[in-house]
Amino acid sequence: MTAPATEPMCFIAFGINHKTAPVDLRERVAFTPAQLSEASEQLRAHPAVDEVAVLSTCNRTELYGVLRQPDVAPLLEWMSQFHHLDIQSLAEHSYVYTNEGAVGHLMRVACGLDSMVLGEPQILGQIKDAYDFARETELMGNGLDALFQSTFSTAKRVRSETGIGAHPVSVAYAAVNLAQRIFSELSDSRALLIGAGDTIELVARHLFQAGIKEVVIANRTVQNAEPLAEEVQGRAVGLERIPHELEGADIVISSTSADLPLLGKGMVERALKVRRHKPMFMVDIAVPRDIEPQVAELDDVFLFTVDDLQEVINENMAARREAAEQAEGLIQEGVNHFIRSRRVRDAGQLIRRYREQAQTIAELELAQALSQLQQGQDPEVVLKRFARGLTNKWLHEPTVRMRQASADNRQDLLLAAGQVLGLEADEPSKH
Repeated sequence: MTAPATEPMCFIAFGINHKTAPVDLRERVAFTPAQLSEASEQLRAHPAVDEVAVLSTCNRTELYGVLRQPDVAPLLEWMSQFHHLDIQSLAEHSYVYTNEGAVGHLMRVACGLDSMVLGEPQILGQIKDAYDFARETELMGNGLDALFQSTFSTAKRVRSETGIGAHPVSVAYAAVNLAQRIFSELSDSRALLIGAGDTIELVARHLFQAGIKEVVIANRTVQNAEPLAEEVQGRAVGLERIPHELEGADIVISSTSADLPLLGKGMVERALKVRRHKPMFMVDIAVPRDIEPQVAELDDVFLFTVDDLQEVINENMAARREAAEQAEGLIQEGVNHFIRSRRVRDAGQLIRRYREQAQTIAELELAQALSQLQQGQDPEVVLKRFARGLTNKWLHEPTVRMRQASADNRQDLLLAAGQVLGLEADEPSKH
């Protein structure tokens, strides 16, 4: 599925995302693994498509491809039929980028600049998965492969030079980031997480990835906490075990829907005595609170609320926006480099054909000259004739074209010819 070498490639990006479509439409357009395999077979045989990669996440479904014509209508029609959607509704909520715009869009997506959470890193891994799948299913050719490789290089440069992902902007990540500031080595720390909802799941995974020594998850229903505890190689306990588990907890992060606080000042104070006043870092993400505010009065406790975390998140969002501005410049450099490399590639095909033509002429003239030498003709005369004949034949077609351009008053072609031939352009004739 590679575009003909003699035709310029038309890159496209077509899809919907969280900015253009409601969640119910995004859900209907998303591809399940089974659908993705079926879609690949159909796209491989599609007459309008040369190459294509499908990116499908909870927030976006996009097709990146090389088309034979700069017209996305066939893809729009295909997607509406595949997902049994009204084509007009799909068109109203979708977007299309071509060539330079498509290149820039993919790079912005890969760098997290088009994500719901600015600068989030997960999307790059999802794009790499889409790339791998397109290669495995033979949907990708040289053009799209080059685009994705250039995108990965640009994303790597953005990550390393702007630090756009260095500032946590989720409550869970901000909580873990604060913990790392207080306990520089989490490998020596134990964490008690209270609750088993989405936020606690993210906290547990972040702590596990950061190398925490042990994670204990306390929940009203122990069975609901056991899958997460197993995932992070921790333990699941009931809420009645909190006073005992507090004694060994360096980090306590709580996020439940309880009506009343689960941790009071007296409970924490007793745990600190057993700990011999070893510092304890606590984060109360719940609303209403899980931890009594008076706990903050204890000398060896660092207590943060969701409002404290929000301040950190706001500061980090400002830092990410500043990094995003820097990233835009790097992305534009990436786009320019890729477009220029494609243009050089396209010129290479023309140059190769021109050289082949010149070589054919040279070989014919040489054969004639060698024949004349074998007949005993004067070598000097033969060589002069060979040089003159070779020059005339090489220059015949360009000379005819330049004269025709002059007759048609195509000064633009004459100027371009002068630049290509390395000649100083003459002043245009006024007659």
